[in-house]
Amino acid sequence: MQLPPDFDVDGFVTATLAEDLGPVGDVTSAAVIPADARFTGVMMAREPIAVAGMRLAEAFFRALDPAVEMTRDVYDGDRVPAGTVLLRLSGNARAMLTAERSALNTVQHLAGIATMTAAYVDAMADTGARLLDTRKTIPGLRVLEKYATRMGGACNHRMGLWDAAMIKDNHVAVAGGIAPAVERAVAAGIARIIVEVDRIDQIEAAIGAGATHLLLDNMGPDLLAEAVAIVAGRVPTEASGGVRLDTIGAIAATGVTYVSVGRLTQSAPAVDIGLDFEPA
Repeated sequence: MQLPPDFDVDGFVTATLAEDLGPVGDVTSAAVIPADARFTGVMMAREPIAVAGMRLAEAFFRALDPAVEMTRDVYDGDRVPAGTVLLRLSGNARAMLTAERSALNTVQHLAGIATMTAAYVDAMADTGARLLDTRKTIPGLRVLEKYATRMGGACNHRMGLWDAAMIKDNHVAVAGGIAPAVERAVAAGIARIIVEVDRIDQIEAAIGAGATHLLLDNMGPDLLAEAVAIVAGRVPTEASGGVRLDTIGAIAATGVTYVSVGRLTQSAPAVDIGLDFEPA
């Protein structure tokens, strides 16, 4: 599985390294490591993970040593046990040590998202529902973080404010009701119109006005099952709000089409991955 073709890998790597190098570069490696020293090592998962971000890791090392030699047998989306070697590399020691933190930070963060996502996917297995991410992403990292959720088995929700309308409670309040808000979105020619409802009596108004997707907000399993029955397959349904790993199975089993979880990108912890020197 690949990063989006329009994602600027070189630009991301250059900006990330510039942030770390500052105006004078890696003073530690320049002072301590001989210019011609070699570094051979392995990047290893120290806990079970879902892999994500390996192409970026390679790009960091290659940016500072175009002649670096790298091999790997794992790919983004793979689930691997603790002790798995993710990448073997051999290159200029100064370059490898300078790139190390940027490469690890990126892979630890993206694999952390993928690993949490995989746990949620497993917890809702066999329900027929699909897991969605949200726009609760770190500014500037949305494309990468949403890529990582796909590597964990989720589907992407909206990428931004531009690719679908999502009419939430504040939109409804300002517009004067669900029906007027949806009707304006329809009149604007928006193809995907997602409408948040938190009460059963809002469902018919939203669908009747032209909603193409209902977000059932903060409803318990019983209310979700009732809402799904009322919708009766006319539009996709999405359970959202306060979903946890220990509750997603029951939520997904209500018959909803999707369950969205903000913490996949908002709160996923980094996983433990290290880069260790291997003596010749």
